[in-house]
Amino acid sequence: MCGAVRFRADNVPSDFGACYCDSCRRWSGDRFVGVHVDTQNLKVFGGADINSVRSSDWAERAFCRHCGSGLWFRITAGPQAGSTSLSVGLMDDVSGMKLAREFYVDRKTCLHELPEDREQMTTQQVEALFAPEGVSAQ
Repeated sequence: MCGAVRFRADNVPSDFGACYCDSCRRWSGDRFVGVHVDTQNLKVFGGADINSVRSSDWAERAFCRHCGSGLWFRITAGPQAGSTSLSVGLMDDVSGMKLAREFYVDRKTCLHELPEDREQMTTQQVEALFAPEGVSAQ
């Protein structure tokens, strides 16, 4: 969000996953939506601005130490050690990407249901409601 940390990821697959575990829910406020990128295909700029926290006995989460933006989930132990899932929200272009797998589906809650009758607002509607006149929230 603040630009202190940037990355370049090569060979990013078009499919991503969603995780509903308690740690992901607490970290993201909902579910974590991530795309697996081989760690060797990830080049990070601004590494001094990254903090990480051990979120379980076998994983850590990284975030920007300035603005708090979540960056990735990385497995630190076990057969998938070193595996990195980047937050899909950090990608510049998500066109053509699709949800391919879900983790901890037995922990889904009402947070993850999208009722048909919900209110849906466009960018213009949101900015008209919340942003000062003439100022874009983006």
